[in-house]
Amino acid sequence: MQYYKFGDRSVMKLPWLNHFIGASILAACTTLAGAQDKSWQTVFGDPLEISVELREEVVRIPTFTSGAAKTKSKAPVLTGTLYQPQGSGPFPVLVLSHGSPTRAADRMLYGRFRLLEQIKNIVNQGFAVLVPMRRGYYGSEDSYAEGIGFCQEPRYAQAGAESVQDLRAALAYIRTRPSLNAQAIVLMGQSAGGFTSLAGASEGLPGVVAAINIAGGRGGNGIDGILCRPDLLGKTIQDYAKTIRVPVLWFYAENDRYFGPVYAKQWFASFEAEGGKGVFVLHPPHGKDGHLLFYDAAAIPMWRKAMVDFLSNSGVKF
Repeated sequence: MQYYKFGDRSVMKLPWLNHFIGASILAACTTLAGAQDKSWQTVFGDPLEISVELREEVVRIPTFTSGAAKTKSKAPVLTGTLYQPQGSGPFPVLVLSHGSPTRAADRMLYGRFRLLEQIKNIVNQGFAVLVPMRRGYYGSEDSYAEGIGFCQEPRYAQAGAESVQDLRAALAYIRTRPSLNAQAIVLMGQSAGGFTSLAGASEGLPGVVAAINIAGGRGGNGIDGILCRPDLLGKTIQDYAKTIRVPVLWFYAENDRYFGPVYAKQWFASFEAEGGKGVFVLHPPHGKDGHLLFYDAAAIPMWRKAMVDFLSNSGVKF
C-alpha cells in the first residue's frame, strides 16, 4: 500500500486509482487551496524587526532530545522571542505556542510568530511573553517532529509528546532569566499550540499555574470542522485531563472549520469528567473561519475578556 503526504497528514493510494492519482491530487490541492482561509499568512509582521516598546528580544533556547543523546550529536536550538513589560520584574510569564499549518511548506511562513497587537495586550496585563518556535519551524534547528502521520491512524499522543519536549526547553530557559518568574507560568496557544498547552499542562511542568487553549486540536482540515479520527483525539485529550492539575480556559468559536463545536464540547465534558477544573467559552461565529479568531486584531477584546475573567476567578496567584 502506498501513501501520499498532505502537510502533517497522509492519505492512502489505492491500487485501482493509479491512473487517476495525478489528477486527483491536483484537484484535491486546488480544492483545499480555494477552501481554506489564508489570512493568517499576512499577520506575522517582519521577523527582522524589533519592537522597542515591547522590549523584544530574539533568544536562543537550548534543547535536549533523546535522539541527540543516542548519537552524541548536538541537541537542536530553538529560536524564541521574548517580550517584557517595563521594569525589572520578575514578571509572570505567558508561553505562547503557535499552531501548525495544513501545508508543510507554510511552516516557514510563520516567521517568529510576531502577533504584535495580541502580544502587546498580554504584556499590558503585566506578563512577559515567550514565543518558542518548535523544531521544524522558522529559525529553529532540526526537522519537524510533531506530525500526526496517517489520517487513518493519527499519532496524536506522540505528536503532543514531541511538542512538550520543546515546551520543556522553553520553561528551562525561563529559569535562566532573573526578570522572569519561573513559578508563575501560563501556557497559552492557538490550534496545535492549544493542543501543545493541554499536553504540557498534563505533564505537571514546573512553575505552570494555568493553561489557555484557544481553538486547540490536531488533524483538522480547515474546511468542514471534521478531523482525522476524532475518537483518537478525544481519547488523547481525555488522557491529558487525567493528570491536568491546573485550571484551563477552553475558547472556541461556533464556526471553527478545523474543530467544530460538537468536538470542542465533547472534549471539555471529558476534561471535567476526569476532574479537570476550567471554563469553556463558545464564541459566536467570527469571520469566515472562527478558528482564525486569534489572528484578527479586531477580535482581541473577545478572547482578552475571557482570559482576564478566567485568571481572576480561577484563584491563580501571580
